[in-house]
Amino acid sequence: MKITKDMTIGETIRTNPNAAQILMGFGMGCIGCPSSQAETLSEASEVHGINIDRLLEELNK
Repeated sequence: MKITKDMTIGETIRTNPNAAQILMGFGMGCIGCPSSQAETLSEASEVHGINIDRLLEELNK
C-alpha cells in the first residue's frame, strides 16, 4: 500500500513497520502522542517544516 500525504501518522505507522524510525529521523518525535492518530502527514510536515515530497519518498521506499 502506497503512503500518501493524506494518511494519518497512525495509519502510516501501521502500513510501514519502519515508518516510526523514518518519521523520527525527519524530526517528528511526537509519533506517539494522541494527535498523531488524527494528524495527516501533510499537516505534521507543515508544522515541523519538513518537505513532504522527501518524506513520502523515504516512507515509500
